[in-house]
Amino acid sequence: MSGGRTGSASSAGGSLLSWLREIAIVVVGALIASTLLRLFVLQMFVIPSVSMENTLLIGDRVAVQKIVPYHRGEVVVFRDSLGWLGAPPPEEDIFRQALIFVGLAPDESANHLIKRVIGVAGDHVTCCDAAGRVSVNGAAINETAYLYTDPTTKKQVDPSTYTFDVVVPAGTVFVMGDHRDRSQDSRCHIWQQVPGKPEGYAAFIPTTDIVGSAVAVVYPFSRFHALNEPTSLQNIPAPGPAPAHAVIKGPEFHC
Repeated sequence: MSGGRTGSASSAGGSLLSWLREIAIVVVGALIASTLLRLFVLQMFVIPSVSMENTLLIGDRVAVQKIVPYHRGEVVVFRDSLGWLGAPPPEEDIFRQALIFVGLAPDESANHLIKRVIGVAGDHVTCCDAAGRVSVNGAAINETAYLYTDPTTKKQVDPSTYTFDVVVPAGTVFVMGDHRDRSQDSRCHIWQQVPGKPEGYAAFIPTTDIVGSAVAVVYPFSRFHALNEPTSLQNIPAPGPAPAHAVIKGPEFHC
């Protein structure tokens, strides 16, 4: 009888170990798949500021895809290699960094920004025409589909309260926030001087810093919606040859 009980216990122990092993394989496989998904396919970011209102609100969770190339007019997330955010914030604790790395927690965007691509390499971007609009390669763009509208007055912000005239250099993009009077975007860095760098260096985002394009707000669920490329920027004349360094004209200003 005792021999029978020992055999039964041994069998049960073996089954438990086998079950635990299978669970471990499933968990490790899921973590690997999640990490690969985050690194190469899709990553979640949390919106930290008002610069993209009302397209994106503070606290929105945004899905950013990394497969399909971004286009002019789309909203992109990029690393802050130019120091637009000033001093880097304190790092997340190791546990949360690990969760972010494997894709189980959204990136709080501490060292990233999110803006709309208005000009790509070679584009001649200016503001403002007689109607107060931004123009790209001589074509005025209609931005009413996404510019911030005050919920009380129903008045939409101007495309820009600053005048500028730039040609986007090779390997970079010119970006602007949708809440134009609350966005420290490319416009605000055109005249920023960076020691040892050419004029306008700080205004143009290196394409190598772009993580991907935002495709949807996924949380809160009440705000779930896709982020589509606006039609007003789909038929812009082709850019000219991209200069090695930015071409900047017009009076100097500071945001």
